[in-house]
Amino acid sequence: MRDVSNTALVTLACHIQDARRSHPILNDRSSLKALEYLNTNLGEESRKVLNKKVRKNLEKHTAIRAKQYDSYARNFLDKNPDATIINIGCGLDHRFERIDNGLCTFWDLDLPDIMQLKSRIFPPEERYRQLSQSVFETNWMDKVGDKPTLLLAEGVFMYCDEMDIKWLFTEIHHKLGGAEFVFEVFSSKWLRGWKKKMVDFKLRKQLKFGKDAGFRFGIEDSEAIEKWSLDYNFIGDWSYFDVIRPKTRDFLRKIQWTVHYKIN
Repeated sequence: MRDVSNTALVTLACHIQDARRSHPILNDRSSLKALEYLNTNLGEESRKVLNKKVRKNLEKHTAIRAKQYDSYARNFLDKNPDATIINIGCGLDHRFERIDNGLCTFWDLDLPDIMQLKSRIFPPEERYRQLSQSVFETNWMDKVGDKPTLLLAEGVFMYCDEMDIKWLFTEIHHKLGGAEFVFEVFSSKWLRGWKKKMVDFKLRKQLKFGKDAGFRFGIEDSEAIEKWSLDYNFIGDWSYFDVIRPKTRDFLRKIQWTVHYKIN
């Protein structure tokens, strides 16, 4: 598996550790099913990544973040029960099992090496569908229909180029106008100088990510995407610190956080 795809294994390892605790935060039971399959079918190096004990703070951050993205999906479905949810860069997480209301249509989207594995662990169903391609190969938008749509991108865009993300937003505007988009962002202030070196150290030394998994895209503040187009409307934001330390000031709260937009 390639470097960027290894991020999916680290995320899954966090879910597994959380699910095994007596008082889990996310309690993603499907992660244990994935572990059973992957320990038999992955190569040795990938199994090492999956089974290595992850740092407690990373496990906690990942579980809290996933739980919040589940909440975004549930809240959207409360208002639009038969809506379409698109889970961009889904990795090996089975969010559909956690948020399914019996009416929605849920699409998982990720690169072929991930989706080839995932389809064996969690086969597609009538309302659970899979897209095996890059999010930037935008023909997938022609398949999702015209019901109210929520797009989720948890831990994806910081690895991408800004030009590609702007192109993606343009395509969503043209093809999925009216959709809401919840996605994780990183501070552009931490992609320069000594701060960038600290970020690279954390990814490559502590988390064992390869060089292709470095952060490349960041924004200055939550409203920054509105400057790209008058049709991109900021709804709100969320940070991990909102849960663990609610009075945290923005210079820490907005290093890595989530924004919620509507694309008119």
